[in-house]
Amino acid sequence: MQMRRMASSAGKKRPMVRVSRTDSSSNLTDKDSKKPKMDSGDRQVSRESKGESASLYSEEDEAAQRDPAKDVNLYKTACDGIRQLLQEIQEIKGSGRKDAAAEIAERKIQASMHFITLKKLNRLAHMRCKKARDTTHEHKQKVDSYHLQLQNLLYEVLHLQKEITKCLEFKSKDEEIELVEEAEFFKEAPEEISKPDVTQQDPHQLTLARLDWELEQRKRLAAKCKDYEDQKEEISQEIQTRRDQLDSLLPRLNTVLESTKPLQEALKMPFDEMRQQHRMAQFLPRPLYVLYVQSSAYQQACDPALTVTIEGDLDAAKSSGPSTSAALDVDSDSDDEEGTKEKSRRRRTISIDPTDRRGKVLHKHPLQVNITIKCKDGSSLALTFHYLLTLQVVTVIVQLRPVTEAVTSAISGGDLLSPSSLLSCLFPGDHGNTTPNPANQFLLERARIEDFNECVKEVGKPYVWAQQLAGLQFLNAEEPPKPDTHLSSTHMEKTMKALKVRVWARLALVQQLASLERGSVPVTRECQHLFPTKIASRLASWKSITYDDYIALPYSQLVVASGMVHDTDNFYLAVLQRGSATLTAAVLLSPGYLTCPPVFSLNLNMGTDHTASNDENIRAMEHEVNVHYKELLVKGSHDQLLTNQLQRLLMCLDVYLETQSNSSATEGPSEFGREKICPRVVRGPSRCKPFVFNSQHGFFTQR
Repeated sequence: MQMRRMASSAGKKRPMVRVSRTDSSSNLTDKDSKKPKMDSGDRQVSRESKGESASLYSEEDEAAQRDPAKDVNLYKTACDGIRQLLQEIQEIKGSGRKDAAAEIAERKIQASMHFITLKKLNRLAHMRCKKARDTTHEHKQKVDSYHLQLQNLLYEVLHLQKEITKCLEFKSKDEEIELVEEAEFFKEAPEEISKPDVTQQDPHQLTLARLDWELEQRKRLAAKCKDYEDQKEEISQEIQTRRDQLDSLLPRLNTVLESTKPLQEALKMPFDEMRQQHRMAQFLPRPLYVLYVQSSAYQQACDPALTVTIEGDLDAAKSSGPSTSAALDVDSDSDDEEGTKEKSRRRRTISIDPTDRRGKVLHKHPLQVNITIKCKDGSSLALTFHYLLTLQVVTVIVQLRPVTEAVTSAISGGDLLSPSSLLSCLFPGDHGNTTPNPANQFLLERARIEDFNECVKEVGKPYVWAQQLAGLQFLNAEEPPKPDTHLSSTHMEKTMKALKVRVWARLALVQQLASLERGSVPVTRECQHLFPTKIASRLASWKSITYDDYIALPYSQLVVASGMVHDTDNFYLAVLQRGSATLTAAVLLSPGYLTCPPVFSLNLNMGTDHTASNDENIRAMEHEVNVHYKELLVKGSHDQLLTNQLQRLLMCLDVYLETQSNSSATEGPSEFGREKICPRVVRGPSRCKPFVFNSQHGFFTQR
């Protein structure tokens, strides 16, 4: 407990006290007789305490004056004394003597004195430690101050070095000026500027002189420039004056041109319209430009009734610039190596709306070419040609304007005049449902368009003949098509004639179908001599059937097996009757009517079915109708081929029934009286009937 008190009081600063010699001596004299002999350290402390006067006492000064090594020895001596006294106390207690208490008390007093010495030494040690810390802190502050001064000096040195570098790197404005060469300077500059005596020896004076000469030259050039600007201003004013005069002439010229319009209409020379059309033609894409030029040339040379015009948004065409193939970055789906590297660098994911892709692929040029073909009966065929910028193909939108409304009354012929089928197979195999450009397949797949036929209503059909009229020919998918003027001019006349023939044939065919639906087989005056005056058989019904219905008929299998049937053809079913006999004819009508004649497949029912597979005469009737159709093409009535074939079929049915009822091996009923003149009813091993009508003599013979 006493050691802890000494340790706690060691760190506290002791106050200065006043000690008198009499007090200390009196305290010590009372116990001199009882104290044991003190060692040297104790005697030194006692002497110091006795030698002190009544002046102020400071332990800090004492700690500074005392020798730390002697205090260490004194500390060890005090510790040994305490250790010895404690041992003696233990021995006295163990001896059990009567005066042991007095001796123990004396030993305790001596031990207390040693403890007082240790406490004193502890306070002195703490004071020395505090003084050492204060001294260390003071020296550290001095070092920090010196370090700060050093840093300031280093910063000043760095700043000076930067300033020196700036000065060394300084470039004057005169170094940027391209001065004339020294030889040229001394040759052209006057002596009051060049001063050769001074400048040739002093480079600085030479540079100043050259700068003066440069300034002099620039002043001269500035004066000339000002003169030229004044002249330019005068010329600009003169130009503006003349331009104002020309602008004032424009309303007058417009008035003159406006007054000439009645004269242009009277002479059928629309110069204004032609001028406007030619101005718009400059902004057409190359394929439509070729089409416009060639069709205009054909109009002037061969068909004045043909109308060729350009329509569309001219401002949009001007802003779009030259037509180029649009890329689908549509986009984001590019498979080339450069696009892949760019994607790997940026790591961006862009979601593109499928409708936007579709719109980009099917994007049309703002301008379009309209061609109107007029037929002899007054009907007109309007063709609108568009150019798809991305697919690089020309599409056609068809519109037929018939004169009479009777052509639209035929139920079975309603699809014949529809825009989707009117020009189908104008040339063999050209249905217009697929794009002729091989490269379009990849673009359509990227735009998620599985079948181009889905887009026909929106952009039109890309017929092959339309590409040829525009000078386009797709040989491979690697090179982009280049419009060829010669290709367009080569196919122009042939295509225009084919279009007229198609419209004329379709209109006539629809009229014939309307009559056939009413049960009437019209025969023109030019064709009446091909048939007898009286035909007893009649057309009972006429209707259209589907492709599936046609190929399901048993008597049409020979035609189906021959490969002549396609799903784009038109199919009809005609029922011919005479008495109890019924002849059913399945008619195959190809889109290229007239160039490809109708094909008839027959089935005669007279209790049993007679077809070409089991009856030679039925085969002969089909042969007469399908093979010898050219005999029915009379000049001026080529469009009546279908009705003429039906009329011949009615005639052959009469011959078949009348000759069959009068034969010995008759199979049919006897109600068919013989009305036709047949010199020979049958002939040859095949027992062929006389289906050929001799119009000059009015009788029937075998072929």
